[in-house]
Amino acid sequence: MTMAVTLETPLARVLGPKTATGMAETLGLHTVRHLLRHYPRRYARRGEQADLADVQVGDRVTVLAQVRSVTTRPMRNRRGSLTEVVVGDGGGRMKLVFFNHRHGQLKVNAWGMFAGTVGEYRGEKQFAHPDMHLIDASDEDTDWARALVPIYPASKDVSSWVIQKSVRLLLGAGGGLAELVEDPLPEEIRARHGLLPLAAALLDIHRPTTTEDVERAEHRLKWDEALTLQLTLAARRRAAALEPGTARPRRPGGLLDAVDAALPFALTEGQRAVGEELAAELDRDQPMHRLLQGEVGSGKTVVALRAMAQVVDAGGQAALLAPTEVLAAQHARGIRQLLGPLGRAGEIDGDPAGTRVTLLTGSLKAAARRTARAEVAEGRAGIVVGTHALLQEGVEFADLGLVVVDEQHRFGVEQRDALRAKGGRPPHVLVMTATPIPRTVAMTVYGDLEISTLRQLPSGRGGVSSSVVPVVERPGWIDRAWERLREEVAAGRQAYVVCPRIGDVTGPGDEPEDADGAPDDEQGRSDRRPPLAVLDVAEALRAGPLAGLRLDVLHGRMTPDEKDAVMRAFATGEIDVLVATTVVEVGVDVPNATVMVVMDADRFGVSQLHQLRGRVARGTHAGLCLLVTDAPSASPTGQRLAAVAATSDGFELARLDLETRREGDVLGAAQSGRRSAIKLLSLLEDEELISQARAEAHALLGTDRGLADHPGLAAEVAALATDERAQWLEKA
Repeated sequence: MTMAVTLETPLARVLGPKTATGMAETLGLHTVRHLLRHYPRRYARRGEQADLADVQVGDRVTVLAQVRSVTTRPMRNRRGSLTEVVVGDGGGRMKLVFFNHRHGQLKVNAWGMFAGTVGEYRGEKQFAHPDMHLIDASDEDTDWARALVPIYPASKDVSSWVIQKSVRLLLGAGGGLAELVEDPLPEEIRARHGLLPLAAALLDIHRPTTTEDVERAEHRLKWDEALTLQLTLAARRRAAALEPGTARPRRPGGLLDAVDAALPFALTEGQRAVGEELAAELDRDQPMHRLLQGEVGSGKTVVALRAMAQVVDAGGQAALLAPTEVLAAQHARGIRQLLGPLGRAGEIDGDPAGTRVTLLTGSLKAAARRTARAEVAEGRAGIVVGTHALLQEGVEFADLGLVVVDEQHRFGVEQRDALRAKGGRPPHVLVMTATPIPRTVAMTVYGDLEISTLRQLPSGRGGVSSSVVPVVERPGWIDRAWERLREEVAAGRQAYVVCPRIGDVTGPGDEPEDADGAPDDEQGRSDRRPPLAVLDVAEALRAGPLAGLRLDVLHGRMTPDEKDAVMRAFATGEIDVLVATTVVEVGVDVPNATVMVVMDADRFGVSQLHQLRGRVARGTHAGLCLLVTDAPSASPTGQRLAAVAATSDGFELARLDLETRREGDVLGAAQSGRRSAIKLLSLLEDEELISQARAEAHALLGTDRGLADHPGLAAEVAALATDERAQWLEKA
């Protein structure tokens, strides 16, 4: 290249408009920086057994292979010819099918790169009319002579070999790369951790000679990702600490003391410790930004209620944002019941020293909505519980002091900030999750929040035992499952039956409601039956093994009034068995429920199963969770379900969940070949590296000058902050 090129040079100036447009539109690559940071997905070796034997039908892949045979014959039912080419890579083999194709270089023993979507015909994998790049060993413009051939994340319009050639052009065979790439990492950090210079790492990741080259390059480039993320999060935490807030000190003899006196149980040691932590932060004039994570049933809601009461005592309002109307209604009902007259200030039987608990959801009738909004705007409602309706225009608070977000993973930072903005000064923020978070995820996704953890369960809980019911291998076990459920109902208990789908209420196209998209080995099979549906299962149970029991359904297509009526009936014992979707996954609290039967359990993720299991044994009676599946016990899916049944430790299961889910699913990033802040860093494997990067980030920002002496790092942080694809940082 003779032109002056920098990392911010548009690719159109270097590669030409056609190639650059394809990369921008399909891969999100716009500049030299983007292309150099578009790393190979894997590396191929000539003649070595590679991934060809492992590719799956439906995958879009690029393979390096040798032509084994070429045959051309006329087509039977239409004009033209059909060319079938068999290629192999030393291990697997695949058929390529071309219609009316003429290519003189497609000869036996020729090597090439072939890209397309894997299909199947008569039990044999094949590419139909794939894109291809035949390799000429004498062509110096390829990396054919190298030991490792990079295979890049590509698209239908931009192939791996086009990317390979483009990167080679940028690298200029290694010349000038050190001048093009300014290393943002301070030399002392590189020396302390034994890291390659950036130019050397980029050269080795794109044109390695050995696998050791790749490993050293990846280690350095992971550091770039980890340090930039940790600097971004640490900067956000420091900026939040400088925001002017309003202290909400505890007031003796107020609502908080009344809540403590009304609790029908003693707080656990963990609840008391976290409560003191929150009380101290609410007493400061900088807004609290804290994540409260805890085991299912550990009592997070009580901790949050005590914090809300402290804010009300200090003259402010507290808003509790719930993900569903069922959960919002239950929160409001539970808080009102606990506060009694103290939650009905202004009513005939209310205590003037108390406050009002107001519920605001999207399904409220117009008159009720106006009344609720007035109570909130005038400050009469000290505790406001609601769904996304709290975020709507027209909902204004008199003095919003605390925002509590329940089940944080259901909301994005935009929604949290929309609620925060309804106050005057920034309110304190407490976000809660019952999905335990592995340490690396906490450091990376929630790095801008302080974290509190509740591990201890309240005393007197019965505990839950879990078992897998493999209906194909043990068909008699499902009959026994329904017998056990009937035994519990006969003893005066209640049960849930959970299904992944609602059923045909309004016609076809019914999708799983809130399903996690569990990463199992059977997912995507075209011959797999549809998921079991609530309406179908309920009908079968009424007519079969649960005949005579009081059975009802609950799902997301019911109106809010219908849902609330069913939940009230279940809570008061008028329903024996509730057949539901995952609408009961979080927050639903019926202490008398002791059995949970999860149908098609393999359709749910690990954390979702743990959440569902937490709906039973919330009282003094022991609980039973049965995971019904047709997956073989020896399959990865069967082993995953067995692991869920074997432990009730949510933190252990959170690690299992991270192992079985794609990195991008955990982070919430778009991983479909487009740019993302995370390309190489693994939250599972790189815990030590992330921890070291976090320490370095705090040390750098802890100096008087911060990043002023490190303009390269400051530029990387600024680039991440302005990249719309970095928004996953702010989502759970």
